[in-house]
This record gives sequence, structure tokens and C-alpha cells, in this order.
Amino acid sequence: MIPPWLLPASLLLLGYLLGSIPFGLILTRVTGAGDLRQIGSGNIGATNVLRTGRKGLAAATLLLDLLKGAAAVLIGAALVDGGGPMAGAMAFIGHCYPVWLRFAGGKGVATMMGVVTALHWPAGIVFAVVWLGALFGTKWSSVGGMSAAVSAPIAMAAFGRIDLVPVTLALALIVLWRHRANIARLAKGQEPKVGKSRDVAAE
Repeated sequence: MIPPWLLPASLLLLGYLLGSIPFGLILTRVTGAGDLRQIGSGNIGATNVLRTGRKGLAAATLLLDLLKGAAAVLIGAALVDGGGPMAGAMAFIGHCYPVWLRFAGGKGVATMMGVVTALHWPAGIVFAVVWLGALFGTKWSSVGGMSAAVSAPIAMAAFGRIDLVPVTLALALIVLWRHRANIARLAKGQEPKVGKSRDVAAE
């Protein structure tokens, strides 16, 4: 007899492992762009990939990080009743704290967008609009990412998906925590803007 906890536990592990795939690091290595952890901010997300000068790789990283979050939600929903949010959350955790990289991962914005979109696509649209609007409006990558993350639980509440507010709020708080160094630089007026040689990745 299979223990009733086994499938949910397996789903959590699957979500984590899916989210922990460091697509940015993999893509830059296989294309000869170098070790992403030794470039720019050392982050494994799309913004840092852009520092290699490979716009295509950066776009691919963004898309793949987004898709792994969405895939986790869809797989979780298919395997366990109500499993989408927990699988998506674990994919996000996997991206931010991947065991393969000694738990030093990305800041989670793209993966969170994938999770939010798969959970409730209208909120995903809000997330994307806020992300792009804040990014181009301020020229700060970190502000774009943090603003988008904070918009997610607000959008869920506005669309009547109160059941999804706790998980998206938790992810938003983690995104803010992952950006704590950026917040400190913003407070000091030292946060470089996108396009500057010292810009810091939001992802």
C-alpha cells in the first residue's frame, strides 16, 4: 500500500528539482560564453546572461526560467488535487536556492512570473505589464522585478483569487529578500541603471 503522503512529497521534490535547473548557467557554458557566476553580478538569471553580449541567450534564459515555473504548476495540478500552487512554489524555491549551486541561485522574478501565469493568467498579464512598466519607467532592473512580484498577490486579490494570495505573497516576500542588496543601494542612491556597466541583475 502506497502511503498517502508519498505523492505530495514526490511532487514537492519534482517541483524543486525542475526549478533548480540553472538554464542561464547551462546555456552560457554550452555556447562558450563562460561561467556565468564569474560574470557581472554572478547571478544565474537572464539579466546577467545579457552581460555576455548574447541577447539570444538572455531571451532563452528568461523564457526557460519562466517555463519551468509554469510547467511545475501544470504538472502539480495534473498529479495532485490542488497541487499546482505547492509545486510552483517549490520550483521558485529551487530556482532561488538550487542544491547544485550550493543554494546560490537567481532572484526568482522570471520563474515567479511563470508560476503566477500558470496559476491565473490574468494575474500573469498584470505581472508582465508591471515588470516592463517599472523597468522602462525607472531604468532599474531591480525595481521592475520587485514591483512585478509585489503586484502578484494584489492582482490575485483583485481578481477574486483569494486562495492564491498567500502563496504569491510568500513568493513576493522572498523576491524582496533576494533583492535586499539592491534595496540598500537604492536607498543610498547607488543602484546602477540598466545599460550601465555596473547594473545589477533583477533575475
